[in-house]
Amino acid sequence: MKSLFDKVSAGCSKLTTEEYSTSFSLGIKLLDKKFHGPIYAIYGFVRFADEIVDSFHEYDKAALLRHFREETYKAITDKISLNPILNSFQSVYHTFNIEQELVDTFLDSMEMDLHQHFYTRSIYEQYILGSAEVVGLMCLKVFTEGNDAIYNQLRTPAMKLGAAFQKVNFLRDVKSDSQQLGRHYFPLVNLEHFTNGDKFAIEAEISADFQAALTGIFALPLSSRKGVYLAYAYYQVLFKKIKSLPAQRIMNERVRVPNTQKLGIMLQTYLFPFNLLQQ
Repeated sequence: MKSLFDKVSAGCSKLTTEEYSTSFSLGIKLLDKKFHGPIYAIYGFVRFADEIVDSFHEYDKAALLRHFREETYKAITDKISLNPILNSFQSVYHTFNIEQELVDTFLDSMEMDLHQHFYTRSIYEQYILGSAEVVGLMCLKVFTEGNDAIYNQLRTPAMKLGAAFQKVNFLRDVKSDSQQLGRHYFPLVNLEHFTNGDKFAIEAEISADFQAALTGIFALPLSSRKGVYLAYAYYQVLFKKIKSLPAQRIMNERVRVPNTQKLGIMLQTYLFPFNLLQQ
């Protein structure tokens, strides 16, 4: 009856996704149904690790993350875990042949959040690789379903899309990251004197990442294209809002996209760009 436990585990991953991210949950709805469970499982895994380093301030984060890493490796080795989030993830890991290196690199970046406060360019790129780019590659493993040729073709665009999402998140959360968590992700930027010039330079880098990612989105199999495009469209709206504000506004407020607007983006993605997405 392990199938029942696996079903419960999958439900926990889905609940985690829906509770923590409206935008990600909406994107999953536009994927082929066969991908819903696997992507919920990946999101649940990365969300739990992220919560350890971002939210559990009253606890020993280093010990919690170390235990989570050990339990992740054990779940992968044993092909089961009594932690339902890890049980779901290990199943996806094996089903879609996710490389151990992707898991290691992700967890290494989470550990960086415990110790790293000011980022050089090389450390910044290393952090983005682990926290975002490899997550994109895990999802790409699912979407390409064992087709190594398509996976290798789309690796770079998938990484660029993950990087763009993460950098937009950095701009959106720059106030809380710097003032509450003491993290200064952007290299060579003095956030105490954050200027419009600093912001424009970061935005130019993000725009280049988005542009590099877009051709990859349209090359995805139809079964995943609309869902990934929806995530892209949502982040474009968020990015546009951020770009419209001066640097000091970004340092004093968190830009949001209302849920009603997210639903509108979903509907537009579902109906309007049909011909474009069929290319």
